[in-house]
Amino acid sequence: MKRFLVLLVAVLLLSSLLLMACGGSETTAPTTTAGTNASPATSAVQQSAAKYKFTYSNFFPPTHNNSILAEMWAAEIKKRTNGAVEVSYHPGGSLTPANKIYDGVVSGISDIGMSVISYTPGRFLGAELVELPHGYPNGWVATMVANDFYNQFKPPEFDDVHVLYFHAHGPGVLFTTKKPVRSLEDLKGLVLRSTGIGSDTATALGASGYAAAQNEAFELMSKGVIDGSLSPREVLQGWKQAEVVKYVTECMEIGYTADMFVVMNKAKWASLPEDIQKVITEVSQQWIDYHGQVWSAYDKSAMDYFLTFPDREVITLDEAEVARWVEKVKPLVDKKVADIKAKGLPGDEYEKYINERIAYWSDKAPEEASCVQWVTDNVKLP
Repeated sequence: MKRFLVLLVAVLLLSSLLLMACGGSETTAPTTTAGTNASPATSAVQQSAAKYKFTYSNFFPPTHNNSILAEMWAAEIKKRTNGAVEVSYHPGGSLTPANKIYDGVVSGISDIGMSVISYTPGRFLGAELVELPHGYPNGWVATMVANDFYNQFKPPEFDDVHVLYFHAHGPGVLFTTKKPVRSLEDLKGLVLRSTGIGSDTATALGASGYAAAQNEAFELMSKGVIDGSLSPREVLQGWKQAEVVKYVTECMEIGYTADMFVVMNKAKWASLPEDIQKVITEVSQQWIDYHGQVWSAYDKSAMDYFLTFPDREVITLDEAEVARWVEKVKPLVDKKVADIKAKGLPGDEYEKYINERIAYWSDKAPEEASCVQWVTDNVKLP
């Protein structure tokens, strides 16, 4: 009997040791549904074993909805890759200044960057054509056209990065503080805050451009240093310019835009497995519409804000006057097309395509009021 008890204890002890050796399955590396034959590309997302950490440089201040969208983009990619991708976000030009963001991505100072084409004049010859006065009705349309243009032509100026997507603000229109502008003749002698394309447009219309950033415009207008501005409508609220602007001339037919890129370091992109690349591409495509709606919402909200002030007027040009304004800015587009052709690129084809896509997307654009509601419901810090 004693022998039997000793033998029983030995068997139980051996069984316990075997269970301990095999019982660590909960702490071992996770398996994939694809089994042992899963490719590295598949396993990266499903296992979350590999960690890819990137930096993102953006010039927008953190409270701007386009900055919030960038944070949401990063959070969505982390979610869809089960934590395999983490993005350290740096708004307000804190990592690289606005005009250095693209070069910062190329050189690896940041891995991802968002900034504006026109901040480095002459660098993006083809894409600069998108920014010129083409009669963009709103930011959603301008955003769709900017992405279509790149996807159609893949201009070589972006060959040193991996392009994620573009977005573009609503049309630049005319603000004045004292004098209503109802015709070209009313523009003579006016000094308008404008930069880049806006400055060229002001000159073409017969006014004088005054180079100043948006954060300077309020003070310049309130002190009478300048008579107004050529700007997207969103600054009326975002920069409180409605407090000093009395007249808005909605010259949409000569509306220019600012084309904004979101790009990634080419080597960092190439280092990613295919399934991670697929997730980033899918999220980026989704965010194109989001940015377009943000821009349209900003313009609608800004105009509503403008009209809350007494003695404000929105001026709409009649058809004959519109034709005169369009004719005045046409040489700007013609010159850019010629410059592009001189570089051996299809400038005429570029221009034809841009106009076709504006017409195409204008018929499909969401109402500005619905964009405001969408932004209210969906754009929130993650």
